[in-house]
Amino acid sequence: MSWLTRVRNALPFIAKKADTTTDNLWHKCPSCGQMIFQKEWDENLSVCPRCEHHGRIGPKVRFGQIFDEGTLKLLASPAVKEDPLKFRDSKRYTDRLKAARAATNEQDALINGSGKIDGLAAIVGVQDFAFMGGSMGTAVGAAFVAGVKEAIKRRCPYIIFTAAGGARMQEGILSLMQMPRATVAIQQLRAAGQPYIVVLTDPTTGGVTASYAMLGDIQIAEPNALIAFAGARVIENTIREKLPEGFQRAEYLLEHGMLDMVVHRKELKAMLAKTIGYLTAAKAA
Repeated sequence: MSWLTRVRNALPFIAKKADTTTDNLWHKCPSCGQMIFQKEWDENLSVCPRCEHHGRIGPKVRFGQIFDEGTLKLLASPAVKEDPLKFRDSKRYTDRLKAARAATNEQDALINGSGKIDGLAAIVGVQDFAFMGGSMGTAVGAAFVAGVKEAIKRRCPYIIFTAAGGARMQEGILSLMQMPRATVAIQQLRAAGQPYIVVLTDPTTGGVTASYAMLGDIQIAEPNALIAFAGARVIENTIREKLPEGFQRAEYLLEHGMLDMVVHRKELKAMLAKTIGYLTAAKAA
């Protein structure tokens, strides 16, 4: 702290810098650059009122938007062995986990909750891109399986909100093993006669896209969400061709039959309730 700052803070008639900051009053849209009042951004469900860009949100915010008020109950995250490979790059994997937990206040990148959506019971899993890019490791795989088992137990749908950069490199082959593990769990959910609904959010890529993100009975995406396995540059360098405009975005995938619908965040809760109603009524019939 400089001498000038110490003197300034000591004088009672001069407002301290911390008291006059406006960082928490405004949000800058990462798409169009529009400055938006934070209150307006929150009230608009983290969607830009100018360009309709859907901002990334974490599990707690998502649960608040999807579940009926007062019905949410968080499910305990399964315990897994941390740092099984004793991995280290520029930092130790354990240090990266500690930093991610401190930043997000979550145990890992996938959180499950139970509750009701317009009166209909559901188990909902939400991946948090803020936690190491939402990457899929053994903890995410275990949480996914636990969420599915809870849905089977309660005889209700399992809904997953995906947001991931792919498999977690610090866990090597163990992270890739979560792909077949999740696939088997989905088959068990179907065998129990319960719907599996996927909501793809920005971004959903890599091994997550190559497994449980594209295996839903119903595939929903938020507008303009990036959905891909490999990056656009990798594909262009491989096929030696320029990719079409909007390639790997939700609307392009909908047009080419990979999605069932693209739904605005404001309409998502109602659409999920309608979808659950259709699917569970069909099962009952």
